[in-house]
Amino acid sequence: MSKFYVATSIAYVNGAPHLGHAMEMVMADVLARAARQAGDEVFFSTGTDEHGGKIAEKAAELKLTPQALADTMSAQFSKLAHDLDISNDAFIRTTDPGHVERAKIIWKALKDDIYKGSYEGWYCTGDEEFFSEKVVKDNKGICPDHNRPYEKVEEENYFFRLSAYGDRILEAINNGAFTIVPESRRNEIVSLIESGLEDISISRPKENVSWGIPVPSDAKQVMYVWFEALMNYITVLGYPEHADFKAYWPANVQVIGKGILRFHAAIWPAMLMGLKLPLPDTLYAHGYVTVDNQKMSKSLGNAVSPHDIIAKYGPDAFRYYFLRHIPSYGDGDFNWDAFDAAYNNELANELGNAVQRTAAMIQKYQDGSIGDVPEAEHDYAQYRTALAECRFDRALDEVWEQVRGLNQYIDQEKPWTLAKEDDTSHLQEVLAYQVSNLLEIADLLEPFLPSTAERIRDVFDSGTIKPITATLFPKQEDKPTPATK
Repeated sequence: MSKFYVATSIAYVNGAPHLGHAMEMVMADVLARAARQAGDEVFFSTGTDEHGGKIAEKAAELKLTPQALADTMSAQFSKLAHDLDISNDAFIRTTDPGHVERAKIIWKALKDDIYKGSYEGWYCTGDEEFFSEKVVKDNKGICPDHNRPYEKVEEENYFFRLSAYGDRILEAINNGAFTIVPESRRNEIVSLIESGLEDISISRPKENVSWGIPVPSDAKQVMYVWFEALMNYITVLGYPEHADFKAYWPANVQVIGKGILRFHAAIWPAMLMGLKLPLPDTLYAHGYVTVDNQKMSKSLGNAVSPHDIIAKYGPDAFRYYFLRHIPSYGDGDFNWDAFDAAYNNELANELGNAVQRTAAMIQKYQDGSIGDVPEAEHDYAQYRTALAECRFDRALDEVWEQVRGLNQYIDQEKPWTLAKEDDTSHLQEVLAYQVSNLLEIADLLEPFLPSTAERIRDVFDSGTIKPITATLFPKQEDKPTPATK
């Protein structure tokens, strides 16, 4: 039995969960469920990133302690995972005592690559990041994402010798030891590394950023939030001594957004090399989600909460749209009309109708008895390849080819006509073939739409039809309100 470790990036708790967070959780969940379905032992981690100046600033604004703000916001991400039917084995928080202590162990283990020096640069608290002179000049001194001036910062920090690892990271990418998908992201990071990696600041003075993990042996410094957050992928496994770390590292897949590619494809590999640990097998960087072809923002008033969609359509419909209709290797758009069309035309009409019609005809013509179901004989090599390459949209395209093929088969064979003609033997063959297809579709959908897959099996798995009490894809708002006593 193989081990399989998949992790999302951890969400920064300065704001509520958005569509990108939800999509990333779902993508990683598909990989975890597919691995379990294949018989692997799986460890699936997600969680929240909770330190840094931005959290302290936001907490002060709300008259809360940073820990109280982190607790409140982290709970929202944990709830989102629950509401989306995410099957994570761990939910790590960077304020967890275990992470804090293991982060200090990692810092000490990297001591040969860490040195103290003076740093001068342009900083944005909103990004928790330093920016080059060119970026600041191009943006005319104002951070475009946070509409605030960059701050000129001069301070004594600790540095990590990132410059020492560029050639080794390139070698790992080029020889396939470290795979980055899609190729556009691979090319982006290769270009960045080839242009030369510079040493990076990895701490901030405590007098400037109080909310962070103290640097070992230097109480006046705290770890830079981005550097410390990357450690979660091994602290969650219990680095360095826990059995889970020894069993599951290196990660099979780390799922991240393209905006944090540099941290995960340059800085994180260098840290692992400094720790003398193997790199993740695959780093998958998904794109961004817009709403009505515009970037989500408070000023535009176009922000859509994942919970708004889940409350109306349920988790499986959410999963379906963001896995199939948002390009796995590019940016994509959400709008309510497109979502509703996918829900009605593809989920309810194509898949839902195939299930409903098949169940109703077996109930009507065979008193609910399914009979002998033939083995499915479809070739799903392309489906498996798509999953292995994190092409979730293509994998679901393969499934929907079968869904549409089944509906065509029903219309061509016309079981209702066979029943009128009293062609019992052929009718039983046709209906049994329909069931075989639907059970195979349920297996293929298991990683993507787990609740839907389970409901399809419930109808057909026992050899006798169990009637569906409602449509396969009922809108939550359409469900009747329970009567009050």
